[in-house]
Amino acid sequence: MDASKSKGQKFLDKFAAVSARIGSEVHLRSLRDAFAVIMPLFILAGVGVLINNVVFPKLASGTTLTNLQVWGNLISNGTLNIAGLMLAPAIGFCLARNKSYSNSIAAAIISLASLIMTMPISLSVIPNGAKKAVDVSGMLSFSNLGTTGMFSGIIVGLLATEVFIKLSNVKHLQINLGDNIPPAVSASFNSLIPAILTASLFALIAALLAVFGNTDLVTLITNVIQEPLRKVNTSLFGMLFIYSIGNFLFTLGIHQTVINGTLLDPVLLINMNKNTAAFAAGHQAPYILTNTFRDTFGMMGGTGSTICLLIAIFLFSKQKSGRELGKLAIAPGLFNINEPVIFGYPIVFNIPMMIPFVLTPVIGILIAYFCTAIGFMNRVVVMVPWTTPPLLSAYLATAGDWRAVLVQIVTIIIGVFFYLPFMKISERVQAKQAEQALD
Repeated sequence: MDASKSKGQKFLDKFAAVSARIGSEVHLRSLRDAFAVIMPLFILAGVGVLINNVVFPKLASGTTLTNLQVWGNLISNGTLNIAGLMLAPAIGFCLARNKSYSNSIAAAIISLASLIMTMPISLSVIPNGAKKAVDVSGMLSFSNLGTTGMFSGIIVGLLATEVFIKLSNVKHLQINLGDNIPPAVSASFNSLIPAILTASLFALIAALLAVFGNTDLVTLITNVIQEPLRKVNTSLFGMLFIYSIGNFLFTLGIHQTVINGTLLDPVLLINMNKNTAAFAAGHQAPYILTNTFRDTFGMMGGTGSTICLLIAIFLFSKQKSGRELGKLAIAPGLFNINEPVIFGYPIVFNIPMMIPFVLTPVIGILIAYFCTAIGFMNRVVVMVPWTTPPLLSAYLATAGDWRAVLVQIVTIIIGVFFYLPFMKISERVQAKQAEQALD
């Protein structure tokens, strides 16, 4: 028995160590950092769309409504419609900073320039009243700058920064003006040749694709990488599997963003932004699964939907330490911050609690997915902050659908009773361990 436990513990230790190394990998860490930087703008976009399409129509109509909605449309232009454009410099800056490169701003600018160079130089558009498309040059389309170009922003941002940093470390490519030059000027000249070479490389790649392939890098990345990856990772099974792996890692003390922040969030965010854009345009949201959908129905009270555990503690637990912890954890738990529960109850390395911690979110997501698929509740169209309390989050995310709140209440109740037997087992184990410690 001890040998089997030892083997199991060794496996968990190795699994945790590998996962931790993956999570600390500089490119994945930079990707998470970049998304964190621009996330407030996506939340702003959700608020703008919510007000534009739910609040304003109740206050005005006709020309007055149209004039009011200009505000929200401009917010969309500066957020959702340039998502890919924002990602490239954000990733360039974060990667350069995480690699301790001295001129992070230069890396960001080179990433931005390289991304724009890879975009098509002409577009086919159909003018109002015309039947045939005409080619227009000298313009950039929101279709390439926005959600569709997010993976292009990620890939070009990473590659351009890597090339730029490597070239910057070649001493023969540095221009040394001496010691009496201001640091800003010196840094600019040191990065001059690497910047020229990096930008020229991406311009060459774009030119070759345009001349010989009749395509562009943004379209190529979207069709070959982004869409296949998005379809797999945002399928119901794919999303639940990856999300569950991330939550399982949390039970080993490794934050779930190691997996979810790199494999799920980018593609779920694409779905979310497309839903928001469709709702803003008055169309049906195309996707059920988004990052806000996952957070709203699979992260109630924090990772593992631990609001259900806290309710179970208050209603059914007789363990004094658990109830005291519950009193301390309920306030942050209402805002989906549950580290006090995870490390204080604890969830980490608590075998009985690992099961509901991983499976309760799955149950909540499945229930909400089914209710959305049959049309019982609206699809999630507004990105709300992950700290939005349960019930309010469902109402806001679905643009004011009270049925989504009802679904969230049902999932919380089911989650409470799913956590309950495992909580009882955990309390018995803790009681026995306390007795053994006294002996």
